[in-house]
Amino acid sequence: MRNAILVLFMLVAHTFVGAQSEVPQKVIHDVEVELEGEYRYFYNKGQFQGQQDHYPSIAIRPEYSAEWNKGYESINFKGFARIDRDEARTRWDIRELYYQKAKNNWELSIGLRKVYWGVAESNHLVDIINQTDAVESFDGEDKLGQPMVQFSWITDDWGTFDFFYLPYHRKRTFAGDEGRLRFGTVIDNDDLNYESGAEQWRQDVAIRWKYFLGAFDIGLSHFYGNGREPLFVFTPTGGINAFYPVINQTGLDVQITHNAFLWKLESIYRNADAQDFLAMVAGLEFTFSNIDGNGLDIGLLGEYLYDERDELALTALQNDVFFGSRIAFNDIQDTSILLGGIKDLKQSSTIFSVEASRRFGSSWTAEIEARVFSDIETSELILSNFQDDSFLRLRISRFF
Repeated sequence: MRNAILVLFMLVAHTFVGAQSEVPQKVIHDVEVELEGEYRYFYNKGQFQGQQDHYPSIAIRPEYSAEWNKGYESINFKGFARIDRDEARTRWDIRELYYQKAKNNWELSIGLRKVYWGVAESNHLVDIINQTDAVESFDGEDKLGQPMVQFSWITDDWGTFDFFYLPYHRKRTFAGDEGRLRFGTVIDNDDLNYESGAEQWRQDVAIRWKYFLGAFDIGLSHFYGNGREPLFVFTPTGGINAFYPVINQTGLDVQITHNAFLWKLESIYRNADAQDFLAMVAGLEFTFSNIDGNGLDIGLLGEYLYDERDELALTALQNDVFFGSRIAFNDIQDTSILLGGIKDLKQSSTIFSVEASRRFGSSWTAEIEARVFSDIETSELILSNFQDDSFLRLRISRFF
């Protein structure tokens, strides 16, 4: 039912588009399909009943776009479907389906879309428009499409202003009974309530200002509406109560480019009746370029993460240090490796990670990801549920 409503929302937008064009125009179509085979292996026996060690799955990601009016107008679609042993990962979804029009110094988008904000590597604090797809990836990089109307106004002297109207809230996804990386109590999305009486139909708004000034890349944003993170309350018996609060969140992201250095800062202040807090991530990246004379780049990364919620932070990143290295071979196969780790400064908890990808031929891609949870303290209310969930993931994709 929910997806049907979203599709109807898109069809209304498409009807609006058709009404604007009375003169036939040349339309350029583009179709691409990605077929993916994925295998996840968890090193340790599951902490909770029903969990498995081996999780094979297949996924399909179709894409379609149509452009006309010299590229100033377009319809864009990205779909997604997966079959997995974990029933919560077995689903289909519309990632994007929107109409876009650009003219002079403005741009309008209507429909289901994904928008990314932020500059940090280890935690994307200011990135609040889209809901996180928590069963698709552990690092929060995968997002659900967000129904929206976005209007962007580009100025020569004052930067870019983005205005968002968000008429529908999408709930975060969580692993099912047989899934890994889940809480001891399986979270059913139907059990997650809202502070707002309008529930998921609360009308949310957001605004963001982007400005480039020499070496400075600045973003300032404000969001008002249903929070994307549910607020968890753990009961003495081990149960979980959760709801989505109404929040005001002001965010700042800054990146400074100086020679081989990138200095990065993301900070938010979130205000709600149930909880107020400040969080930030700050750090730098230094890149050794073209080391072997054949394009090899090696970047060194370091970031500090702080969150006033302490152990109740859903990301479990409350007083931690991230360290890592990004290796880009800049070869025809687009080979890259990201090595990293996050260390809690007050406790022994540490997370190590490896991500690597490489193209084969013109239509194949292989990716490897590993996460290792080491010495996780039982006092970590979030991470302690994942202490036995170190895993290796292999993905092979074919593009058509």
